[in-house]
Amino acid sequence: MKFRYLLLAASYLIYMSAAAQPDPWKISAANVSPSGYYGVTVANGMIGIVSSPEPFKVKDVVLAGAYDLYGRGRVSNFLRSFNLLNMNLDIDGQRVDARNISGLTQELDMRYASFSSSFQSGDKASVSYTYYALRHLPYTVLMDVAVTAKKDITITGSSVMEAPDALKDVQNYYNEIDRPHVVISLLSSTAKSPTGKLQLCASNTFLFSEAHGSEPRVIHEMWDNNMHLMKFTRTIKAGETYHFSVAGASITSAHHDDPLNEAERSAIFAKLEGRERLISFHKKAWDELWKSDITIEGDPQAQQDVHSMLYHLYSFTREGTSLSPSPMGLSGLGYNGHVFWDTELWMYPSLLVLHPEMAKSLVEYRFQRLDAAKRNAFSKGYQGAMFPWESAATGVEETPVWALSGPFEHHITACVAIAAWNYFCVTQDKTWLKEKGWPVLSATADFWASRVERNGAGHYDINNVVAADEWAENVNNNAFTNAAAKANLQFATQAAQLLGLTPNPDWMNVANNIPILKMENGVTSEHASYHGEGIKQADVNLLSYPLHEVTDPKQIRKDLEYYETRVPNEGTPAMTQAVFTTLYARLGDPEKAYHWFHEAYIPNLNPPFRVIAETKGGTNPYFATGAGGILQSLLMGFGGLEITPKGIIQLKTSLPKQWKSLTLTGIGIEKKTYIVK
Repeated sequence: MKFRYLLLAASYLIYMSAAAQPDPWKISAANVSPSGYYGVTVANGMIGIVSSPEPFKVKDVVLAGAYDLYGRGRVSNFLRSFNLLNMNLDIDGQRVDARNISGLTQELDMRYASFSSSFQSGDKASVSYTYYALRHLPYTVLMDVAVTAKKDITITGSSVMEAPDALKDVQNYYNEIDRPHVVISLLSSTAKSPTGKLQLCASNTFLFSEAHGSEPRVIHEMWDNNMHLMKFTRTIKAGETYHFSVAGASITSAHHDDPLNEAERSAIFAKLEGRERLISFHKKAWDELWKSDITIEGDPQAQQDVHSMLYHLYSFTREGTSLSPSPMGLSGLGYNGHVFWDTELWMYPSLLVLHPEMAKSLVEYRFQRLDAAKRNAFSKGYQGAMFPWESAATGVEETPVWALSGPFEHHITACVAIAAWNYFCVTQDKTWLKEKGWPVLSATADFWASRVERNGAGHYDINNVVAADEWAENVNNNAFTNAAAKANLQFATQAAQLLGLTPNPDWMNVANNIPILKMENGVTSEHASYHGEGIKQADVNLLSYPLHEVTDPKQIRKDLEYYETRVPNEGTPAMTQAVFTTLYARLGDPEKAYHWFHEAYIPNLNPPFRVIAETKGGTNPYFATGAGGILQSLLMGFGGLEITPKGIIQLKTSLPKQWKSLTLTGIGIEKKTYIVK
């Protein structure tokens, strides 16, 4: 593992020294091969498409919110959906594949959320294709293909619909809707999820360019129960370029009561909208998203990397839903697609200040599962609401039983409450606070009032928890858990006062008696039995930011300098170093902050698209949690943004010498601009 990390680091140094200045919006890979390839995701907050090094193939299609009980841990898992963008292309009767092409180049365009591939097919054709998860149409995808003939050729393009292995009772359909001006060919499939809980459906259609004259005849072929296709054949003259597209939709019964018909309607809608309108509306939607941006002057590679982090967070979330991203977002089946504190503490704050309307979906996800959290508290003998460590569709505990974090990592409940309070702070929406924020804040405060063990003044202990540092299992008075519980109780009290309600006086009584422990050297102790051992991830340092429990700069630095030496070089998640970055930036030590900024993600990058893995040398991208932490280090660290009960303010901060300026645009509900030079 260590050798691999060194090799990767060396290869990146060579790459960066030899390559031209990195493009702020595009990440390109030349001479792509399957060896050492880590796919990158195109997504629209609902459907995610993961790239493949194979021509005309995508690795995974994942839908947010679609879970069933199968596989790992006897708990709900994300489901692979039908792979509705896989294609075959035959040129003069020979199948185009990785063995007979050359010069495969791929590119992620983050500005407009598209993924392109281009290659040479011998001496016969130049081929390129681009696919999109259309931002304005949550369930719809588009693949746009161009074939330029080097000599007279005949091509056959096939759209292949294949069911993932885990699905059952697959049924395939082909239908043609004939109108005087157009024939709509629909390739559709439906199947049941492993337990039969969900119906998964997909449908797609060809879009042909009017510039090429009449549309070719489409033929349907049934291969087996799990795969069928539709295809067309066309002759292209030397020097001509032939364009066609595949558009389709994937929907489940978790999203719609009639998913098969709706998938077909969506494919028909895409067909009749046409390629140009689909792409135009998609780009306009991304233009709106990028009005909230982070611009670094003087460091092109950091700029590209930060755009990648923003792009992924924007891609994994969507306005107007009650869905919340998992640690790996829509990049695959990582962590079963479950929702952890990764959302509230790491991804959510950046989204909240950049796009409050998108962040609202994340707090809505928790509000809609408040009753399940109340039942969870009841089952453990507590009052109020206790949110699960791992959550999926219903809001019940989804942690596999062998992981002790399920019954014991209780700080998640405070993280949910703090996120709700911060949503009000940024938006100042009292109606939302009354209707949705207050029920969450009050129920979680009731939980902590029942959770503490009242052992005398100053000793309202919270015992037997898994710490935020998950290597510390079943410990007493964990620093982050205790401080987060205090914040939860304080914010519930403030919310009551704002709404003209009488807060439970016991909430502040409890908050004032929860201990934050110190060691003999004056450093804040991670928990009651902590003796200097290594830590998996940030815990104590979170008391400075985002909790503001520790505010004295000398104490913040003391805790930082102690715990930054307790993090091993391997096996720890990316967001820990991001916390160090944020705190050093706020302390006015930009050079040390810059060191930790690089440490937070550079060793975690995987080729060829610089996708972030969870750990140094890790192989499980894309780690949206880490991206969220790093973006916070730019917004709230170097950028100095602070969420207060009266809205967003900016603290004084400074930049590392490598950066000329940092510009934060589209911040908060007023879409303000903040600049640091």
